[in-house]
Amino acid sequence: MQEIIDISNSFLVEEFEADASLIKPDANLKEVLDLDSLDYIDLVVALENHFHFKVQPGDFAPLVTFQDFYNYIQAQIEKKVTA
Repeated sequence: MQEIIDISNSFLVEEFEADASLIKPDANLKEVLDLDSLDYIDLVVALENHFHFKVQPGDFAPLVTFQDFYNYIQAQIEKKVTA
């Protein structure tokens, strides 16, 4: 999980100009990253490029916190490994 967090936080800071000090597991993903609908598309592309899995429409709806985001990535990686 730590590797997922490190990779995620790194590209969020670089590609979304997020303040690293605000990225905490219980922080609100949308608020900290100041995401609009186009930013979500960029986030999907970044996820697919960094973690090599396909994001499905609607996957982001239940993701509120950064911990939700990390858990989603971990679940997708585990699905890919077992597929």
